[in-house]
Amino acid sequence: MTDQAPPPLKPLIAPRSPRAALEPESAPPPPPPSRAARHPFIVVGNAIFSLLLIAIMLAFGAIYIGRNAFEGPGPLAETKIVYIPRGSGIRDVAEILQRDGVIENQMIFIGGVLVHGARDDLKWGEYSFPVRVSMQRVLETLVEGKSIQHQVTIPEGLTSEQIVQRLRENPILIGEIRQVPREGTLMPDGYRFTRGTTRDQILQQMAQAQKKVLAEAWAKKDPSVPVRSPEEMVILASIVEKETGKADERARVASVFVNRINRKMRLQSDPTIIYGIVGGKGVLGRAILKSDIDRITPYNTYQIDGLPPTPIANPGKASLEAVAQPARTNDLYFVADGTGGHTFADTYDAHLKNVARWRQIEKERQQ
Repeated sequence: MTDQAPPPLKPLIAPRSPRAALEPESAPPPPPPSRAARHPFIVVGNAIFSLLLIAIMLAFGAIYIGRNAFEGPGPLAETKIVYIPRGSGIRDVAEILQRDGVIENQMIFIGGVLVHGARDDLKWGEYSFPVRVSMQRVLETLVEGKSIQHQVTIPEGLTSEQIVQRLRENPILIGEIRQVPREGTLMPDGYRFTRGTTRDQILQQMAQAQKKVLAEAWAKKDPSVPVRSPEEMVILASIVEKETGKADERARVASVFVNRINRKMRLQSDPTIIYGIVGGKGVLGRAILKSDIDRITPYNTYQIDGLPPTPIANPGKASLEAVAQPARTNDLYFVADGTGGHTFADTYDAHLKNVARWRQIEKERQQ
């Protein structure tokens, strides 16, 4: 044990003057960068990472903007009809849509098509786009192929030449008709088509429809009907078609001609006189004269026995069915009744009275 006192403790912080105490202390200098941080590979890697990060951010921004533009309302201020020609590629379609004001940006539309995997699904045709239609809806419309449907209506009883003329006059159909189809081989009806359809394609549809309807009518033919082939059925149906336009009369008019054939009587049909004179033109343009009735042609059933050599028009389904299953009557004659229909008779005397009544109606109309 010692008696010496311990040495005095040194102050932990040297006393500073009041002015020095108010001054901030300087920060220690940063440590020098490590040699690894200054390595060129690290510097390049950091730069690449930064650029990649920026690119990703820009890409996501572009996708967000593009998606909104693709799905959002478009620029159309009013409904627009646009025609996409057959064989158009994705760039052609985009250019047409932008040119017609349906879309604002071709590249966004093309990008949307590619994202949806629809590059090869765009269908040609004529389309109607509504106001403010989005690019997404435009794409759906082109993929679905919901193009505008037009219609051409061919009435029953026209000749093939008259039908061809109607198709030639249609401003939407395209292409030349190479050949007028044979008489009686076309089915009158309404046919729907899209812009770009050819006239020959409509004729092909009509021919296919006629074959189908004729086969069905022939399969239902009453065995007592004196026609020996589908071709003869068409010939007789064409005469029925030209004789009456009233649906409820066709089967009865058909019965008159069936009864006449069975009795070896001449058909004596006025429309056959006309066809023998004007052929496929179909319209005489005047009343039938006595000299026309006496004129011998292959079609004049006042002068020939049996059926003419070909149809005199293209009959519709109802006339073919009327010949296949005619009404069961004893009628041998009919004449116009002044109301658009006919008066029928089973004897010549009764027919003469009906003819006199019709002539009186004509006389009164002329006064």
